[in-house]
Amino acid sequence: MSDFNEMDQIAPNITDTKEETDRKCPQCDGTMNYDPDTGKTVCPYCGYEEEISQDEELPPSAEELDFFKAEQTGNCNWGAEKKTVICKNCSAETIYDALDVASECPYCGSNQVMEAQAKDTLAPNGVVPFQISSDVASANFKKWIGKKFFCPKLAKESARPDSFKGIYLPYWTFDAQTNTHYSASYGKDRRVKDREGNVKIETDWYRTKGTYSEFIDDQLVLASTRHDTGMLKGVEPFNTADNKTYKPEFVAGFLAERYSIGLKDGWELAKNAIHSRLSSAINKKIRHEKNADHVRNLRLSTSYTNITYKYLMLPIWISSFQYNGKVYQFMVNGQTGKVTGKTPISFWKVFFTILAVITVLLLIFGCAGLMETIQSIFG
Repeated sequence: MSDFNEMDQIAPNITDTKEETDRKCPQCDGTMNYDPDTGKTVCPYCGYEEEISQDEELPPSAEELDFFKAEQTGNCNWGAEKKTVICKNCSAETIYDALDVASECPYCGSNQVMEAQAKDTLAPNGVVPFQISSDVASANFKKWIGKKFFCPKLAKESARPDSFKGIYLPYWTFDAQTNTHYSASYGKDRRVKDREGNVKIETDWYRTKGTYSEFIDDQLVLASTRHDTGMLKGVEPFNTADNKTYKPEFVAGFLAERYSIGLKDGWELAKNAIHSRLSSAINKKIRHEKNADHVRNLRLSTSYTNITYKYLMLPIWISSFQYNGKVYQFMVNGQTGKVTGKTPISFWKVFFTILAVITVLLLIFGCAGLMETIQSIFG
């Protein structure tokens, strides 16, 4: 009862579906969906296909947008809000989590793709369409789990993914010119002998400083807090350059999620990732230029210019399978087909693997000890 009272107290966002996402099949009047295999909108009932037209007034792919001219850079977390979507086709009213910006009318199947833009929310300017169908995703899953050595054989043979859910997740990409002043210590190793003739390594340390410039292209930042970030990292990379200017037809029939990490917060996450990237590059630079063996105390001061961004929707297949009463989720990259996820682990496979490694080590070092003993006797 409390759920109904809470729902009554929420002021819903009333939005209508767009006409282009309710595209009806001219042959049977069924609602048409985007088909990853053909790149067209297809009627699932009679098979009628239709090309997605290119608007001549729009660029073929998402344009880079000026970060400092964005109308809304704050964090808009819609997770606590609800919205009512009114289906134009059958007038049904459905309550959704406000982050779900694409779905399907549960009554007539009309595609609820993207509601009218709210005044405090940026709209996506690009989409990487699904190129992997659910059938291919299922086949990739079977290959993936078959290669998991520690997964029980029975789990590999019996694992059947539940119905796939295709979802477009929100990502920010950032471009920027970076200029970094750095300072560090680098070390060079040398071999020396002590009085007993034993060789040891000593390191001589030196100070260095310099500058480093790099253009950052499409630094990717997940703009959602609702999913396992580690698992999503596992399905990367995406070819973000292969994107299309956003059109609702590309997400017709799929779920899509609005961002919960705003542009400003997304840029802060991007800078953290860029800092790690620059640190690695400068570390390699110092090692190469100074012929160094070690680098430590690396300090960076980086300035960013010409910062641009894109708000892209990237495709993910999400599914799960059950084994011994436990559910294991996995994801498939909807563009490349790369699979990642969690699988059951066989205790006995792990046990016998560790036992085999220990046995091999004992044989190696045991034989070495035996040889030393023989040499000492007959030496």
